[in-house]
Amino acid sequence: MSFTDNLIAFLQNGGPFIYPIGLVLIVGLAITIERWLYLSSAHRTNQKAFRLINSALKTGDIQTISDHAKRNKAPVFDVLESGIVRIGQSKRREDLEYAMEETIMEYMLRLEKRTPFIATLANIATLLGLLGTIMGLIAAFSAVAGADPAEKANLLSASISVAMNTTAFGLITAIPLILFHSSLQSKTATIVDSIEMAGIKLLNSMSFNR
Repeated sequence: MSFTDNLIAFLQNGGPFIYPIGLVLIVGLAITIERWLYLSSAHRTNQKAFRLINSALKTGDIQTISDHAKRNKAPVFDVLESGIVRIGQSKRREDLEYAMEETIMEYMLRLEKRTPFIATLANIATLLGLLGTIMGLIAAFSAVAGADPAEKANLLSASISVAMNTTAFGLITAIPLILFHSSLQSKTATIVDSIEMAGIKLLNSMSFNR
């Protein structure tokens, strides 16, 4: 039998709990792909923004940064612009930090959106697998209770094998989803750290100039 045939047989023999686990896998993969594309786009946009304002950050040239922010869309521009706008209202470093931190928190909500669902789906897949196995074992023992003694061992062995397929598929679903969740969290942290670094560079250069 080919791999495809073995996979189809594995799913067919897994019992009814295979279907909700499969649905969890599809939803988890859809969220992962959507989040990965969004975060990758945000990361590329930020990197392009950094190249535009790298020298301005070092010198504290807020006019250049503001000009680029008006012509380009990037999370780092919005964060820096929120600090630059606050300069006209307050000259204290703490006030500028609070303004940029507020904008960073707003972007974190967007960057982390739906990512926690992936970890939840991984846990659901594991629990569905265990539940499916337990229900399968209950059905197996009930079935062999009235069977012929000579057939009990073979019937029980086959039933347990089918029941264990559910746990296996639950783990096959959960493990990649956990890895995807960790990868997305790492990518999100990288973007947030880079934005915070840009804000700190701006604050330090402005403090130095003053």
